Amino acid sequence: MPMPETTAAMPRSPIDSLTSPLARAAEVPVPTADELADRFALAPNPAPASEAERTERLANPGFGSSFTDHMAHARWIAGRGWTDHGIVPFADISLSPAAAVLHYSQEVFEGIKAYRHADGSVWTFRPRYNAARMAASARRLAMPELPEEDFIASLVGLVRADAAWVPSGEGESLYLRPFAFASEAFLGVHSAGIIDYYVIASPSGAYFTGGLTPISIWVSSDYHRAGRGGTGAAKTGGNYAGSLLPQQIAVEHGCDQVCFLDDITQTNIEELGGMNLMVVDADGTVRTPRLTGTILEGSTRSAILRLLADSGRRVVEETISLQGMLDGIRSGAISEVFACGTAAVVVPLGRLKGEGFEVELGGHEVTSEIHSRLTAIQNGTEPDPYGWMYRLA
Repeated sequence: MPMPETTAAMPRSPIDSLTSPLARAAEVPVPTADELADRFALAPNPAPASEAERTERLANPGFGSSFTDHMAHARWIAGRGWTDHGIVPFADISLSPAAAVLHYSQEVFEGIKAYRHADGSVWTFRPRYNAARMAASARRLAMPELPEEDFIASLVGLVRADAAWVPSGEGESLYLRPFAFASEAFLGVHSAGIIDYYVIASPSGAYFTGGLTPISIWVSSDYHRAGRGGTGAAKTGGNYAGSLLPQQIAVEHGCDQVCFLDDITQTNIEELGGMNLMVVDADGTVRTPRLTGTILEGSTRSAILRLLADSGRRVVEETISLQGMLDGIRSGAISEVFACGTAAVVVPLGRLKGEGFEVELGGHEVTSEIHSRLTAIQNGTEPDPYGWMYRLA
């Protein structure tokens, strides 16, 4: 990515996310997939999808609507630890109506993708980051932490069992959804003594079918995604459940996604329902809301900050006010805004709307550059100088 001439002499600001506990965890070397492959034993599905059925589903994968033949599973029992590691047939889960997750939402999850490279091999992106983040989420939800290498081993086992399901079309991937929940049956309010962990896999196309077509954002002034001291930094289902009503309101206002403000001042930009935000200034500086404990620290966000900083671009984590953003867009001081996350990768914002305001953005040069650079690394068409990619199969 070329460095803007206007930023060549600017001092580089520290980026705390690049040295955060999650970022440091992501740098720890991971054993090879062959070394991890036997941790989750395979019990083959006796009735897998036929080749014709699989081909039909792969022809138009959509997002998260079709699933592979197997799933990974492990169970934690208080006093015994993690047991029953295996790759088992994809099937419905049987739960007691008293299962704790149904009453107290003790649950965490992750999202990560597997990519088919040109030589047929299958890779994933920064799996130790996701493993560490799931462990951090589990700590916040008073759940046991799955060892990071077991997390990665579950991905290896599932992808190797269902490698034929990994699509190869442009922008396509096998979306992997690890999740863990309290399955113990009880109605007392305390941490569960039984936790089930699963990984399911779904062949997927682009999250936004328009690709890099700009999306429109509704800024919610009535609802907040998370509060200080809450679970905003954890990837847990309750955060997303709370975003569904404001997302519906966004759609009613003709917008694609909702953007949340902070809960204290109610004036500062935080994140979308499932993506982080970045602002590109006219002088080439890229700014993103600093992590306050109410924003989910994203792997894609972290990688983009590294790519931008290492290209010589000035990158800043700071408080970004809604009013400052609106003023910057209107004056031309802000040239583009984009959102990023595992599912969508990168998408430009074309319109920002809320109570009493509506502004439009036309630029997406940096958005396109970072999208091209990041997806090229993920798809194996450009070198990976960071060692981010991990071969699964």
